[in-house]
Amino acid sequence: MSSYETAGVSLGKADEIVERLRAAVVSTGGEIGSFAGLYPLDDERLLAATTDGVGTKLMLSHRAGRLFDAGRDLAAHCIGDVITTGAKPLFFLDYVAAGELDLEEVAQLVEGVASVCREVDCMLLGGETAELPGIYREGELDFAGTCVGMVQRAELIDGSRCKPGDVVLGLPSSGLHTNGFTLVRGLVGDGDFDADLLLAPHKLYVDEVRELRRRADVKALAHVTGGGILGNLPRVLPDGMGVEIDWDAWERPSVYAWLTERGVSEEEQRRVFNLGVGMCAVVPAEEAAAGTVIGRLV
Repeated sequence: MSSYETAGVSLGKADEIVERLRAAVVSTGGEIGSFAGLYPLDDERLLAATTDGVGTKLMLSHRAGRLFDAGRDLAAHCIGDVITTGAKPLFFLDYVAAGELDLEEVAQLVEGVASVCREVDCMLLGGETAELPGIYREGELDFAGTCVGMVQRAELIDGSRCKPGDVVLGLPSSGLHTNGFTLVRGLVGDGDFDADLLLAPHKLYVDEVRELRRRADVKALAHVTGGGILGNLPRVLPDGMGVEIDWDAWERPSVYAWLTERGVSEEEQRRVFNLGVGMCAVVPAEEAAAGTVIGRLV
């Protein structure tokens, strides 16, 4: 049976690290656990900020010659985290590192970021490129980014108004997005692979979320990244509240059948991947018609 643990990634260890870091964050006045940190700019506005990377998907993107798409992955992932607060993305910074930089590869990555930023009117301010021989092996790349947005306090989405009986709407993903690729790379090995199937760029949810907020009272938004739906949705719910998911309520992209064929169990797929739902929104039960209902708060 193929699993994330046997591929070399422990989600349990990741949770332990977060708990270890929590005290350090809290000691500065910050909070940990949400998809984007909030900083009070004044009495009416908050800055929302997040930092993330493409993860080991970058290695397959590199092999497939799809670094432009990897740039899109990075920007869409970070922007997706920021908009869970209701914030509008303002600006983006990126970081590219390698033992020896290939300027063409760097340009493709940054151009991919810029293409997403243009779509949502988010300014790419710049970033850092670093050559670090001895830290990165030959041919390796690392790519990370930071997105900062702003939200009016009156428009903040923080999950605090959620209550039992509210429904969970699922916004479709384009595929695997940017998580679980250590396991995927183990399944692919050194052979050829279907880049269209495995490397579909991370979906950008800005317009979809904006439209949903016009139709419904969105009480919480969860970006389904590492840890799947059940590892991410509870992060934005009040203490003591849980969720029941109807796993047959939506159609999954074909890549999940590919995982099943290669021995990745349903339980493991739920634990690691988005399974075709890239963003969850919590709305009142009476507004369930605003989207595809995939669950209910309890």
